[in-house]
Amino acid sequence: MRKTAALAISLAGIATMGAGKPGGGASPPVSPDHAKWMEPQSPARLYGSTYLVGFGDLNVAMIRTSAGLILIDGGVPEGVPEIAANLRQLGLSIKQVKLILSTEPHYDHAGGIAGLARDSGATVIASAAGAAVLRTGGGDPDDPQAAWLDRFPGVAKVRRAHDGEVIRLGETAVTAHATPGHTLGSMSWSWKSCEGKDCRTIVFGSSLNPIAPDGWRFADPAHRPFVDAFRTSFARVKAMRCDLLIPSHPADDQADRLARLHKTRTPNPFLDPRACRAYAQRAESALGKKLAE
Repeated sequence: MRKTAALAISLAGIATMGAGKPGGGASPPVSPDHAKWMEPQSPARLYGSTYLVGFGDLNVAMIRTSAGLILIDGGVPEGVPEIAANLRQLGLSIKQVKLILSTEPHYDHAGGIAGLARDSGATVIASAAGAAVLRTGGGDPDDPQAAWLDRFPGVAKVRRAHDGEVIRLGETAVTAHATPGHTLGSMSWSWKSCEGKDCRTIVFGSSLNPIAPDGWRFADPAHRPFVDAFRTSFARVKAMRCDLLIPSHPADDQADRLARLHKTRTPNPFLDPRACRAYAQRAESALGKKLAE
């Protein structure tokens, strides 16, 4: 989740006006950042069986397997119909989604999960700490961003995954990687996608952004568990096998790379074996600045 300059609120919502009712039948909240978060993005195949089906400022990934589809993250409640529409553009149906994997229990990444699970019947999987917050629809008072966070439709049934667990669907094996810090329940996911015999390791990275409202100090001794968690996660992400990174929030140049990919798939502009290391190093530098402040 990112902080907006103008509003001390959660980084809520990609929103489609009149988008319908997400999980539990509750009317979806509409973010003040509606236009920014709902920036349309056509679905795109990144590599092999891996696709983007989300939005211009929030990534939602889809993996196509012989036994159905896997989604990673769910965007916001208002975006559920748009994700379903992006699947239809690819000739697929929301009913084909069998698994929904969560990176973090914040409104902008998990708000749409209840609605997607309702419409698909898919199994939702998260870390143990993430699952607890998903069930309640947010409201974790220990979250560094608690003062900003909006609630979201709770997910009634969540399967817990532990660090290093391998989740299988069809021929695809997705590995869970605990990457806490941004939240203590943050989880990244990795898998292999192949084009012919050329197989690459894809990583969907949870946010590593050390951000909190003014007054919440990372240098406070009481907050040491978050700093320690970040440092462990930075080291873990730097060491990951990672040929293609999908960050939960797109990089600034993602639209340009998608445009290049549309023109030609060789060379693929998303393939970069240094991406995960650079992602962790940027976050590590940001934490260093926070501690220095």
